Amino acid sequence: MGLINYVTRVQFGFGEIAQLDAELRLAGIARPLIVTDKGVRALGVLQRIEAELGTAPAGVFDDTPGNPNEAAVRAATELFKSSGADGIVAVGGGSALDLAKGVAILAAHGGALKSYAAVEGGTERITAQTFPTIAIPTTAGTGSEVGRGAIIILDDGRKLGLLSPFLVPRAAIVDPELTLTLPPMLTAATGMDAISHCIETFLAPSFNPPADGIALEGLRRGWAALPVATREPDNRAARADMAMAATMGAMAFQKGLGCVHSLSHALGGINPRLHHGTLNAVFMPAVIAFNRNAPTSVEQDKYARLGAAMGLAPFERLEDAVRTMTTRIGLPARLSELGVGEELFERVVAGALADHSHRTNPRDANAADYHAMLRASL
Repeated sequence: MGLINYVTRVQFGFGEIAQLDAELRLAGIARPLIVTDKGVRALGVLQRIEAELGTAPAGVFDDTPGNPNEAAVRAATELFKSSGADGIVAVGGGSALDLAKGVAILAAHGGALKSYAAVEGGTERITAQTFPTIAIPTTAGTGSEVGRGAIIILDDGRKLGLLSPFLVPRAAIVDPELTLTLPPMLTAATGMDAISHCIETFLAPSFNPPADGIALEGLRRGWAALPVATREPDNRAARADMAMAATMGAMAFQKGLGCVHSLSHALGGINPRLHHGTLNAVFMPAVIAFNRNAPTSVEQDKYARLGAAMGLAPFERLEDAVRTMTTRIGLPARLSELGVGEELFERVVAGALADHSHRTNPRDANAADYHAMLRASL
């Protein structure tokens, strides 16, 4: 359908997986390691990817866990080195794409991932020596295919971000056809992840009008398409809009995110079985309410602009609309529905305060504020 070159090259459209071999040549990758998960293999997507390669891959790592961790990154890095790979094709949801970025770092630089975490001052340690990656998403949520970061659970249990322009994939192949087999609940959860990116990055206070415009258009597409894609998995128009919303949300979140993600990262590190997109859906209403009176939100009338993109009536509150959408598409809307109780709050707050997304929230949040947001989400 067309080539987009914003942040990185994006081949977007049904059937665009056919561009893989050409993109590998442009990236200078002759022996790619494929990083994926067993679900992608079971759905037959891996076989389609291998069929598009001009040569056999150096190897395939399909042990990506639901939330990527440092142990899995090490295992994939060992295969990368032993197979003689010179680049990576990442295929799957955000977990596989983020794990691939971890491999791209470790294979080039060595050491422990902790030293590359943004909150540990690791961004400058990630250099141009990082191995190139081609990203092929099979979900419509994280937007990691155009993102400059990876979220990994480290050996010490913290779920931290690795951030660098050298982590942006050389190209993203966003083929909505690969999302047609995504089950309704995963469509819903990953979709709310995309929605959260568009909302949070638009509210982030840094000055970036192009990113704001992309976030609003991504939100408009995603908000309208998500219930349709969840209800009608074969609806190609809805799947295409969700794929675009996910990519646009990540194109924009170079502005930064906020408390939704600092809370989700913290709780997801404590309990990796909890889906990141679902957690974002649960936390969004409380964080939206907290940020309503942030100076930038008021001065730039940001809440009215978000409501217009979502097609809300002037009297409808964003937080209510998000909670209604969460329930409508079949996701849990409260922490209690996920089995999360107040006994975890202290650990969640400590993790949220240390998270890189905490720093770009439009309103300063302290420990008491985070406790209030958690109680409102319970």
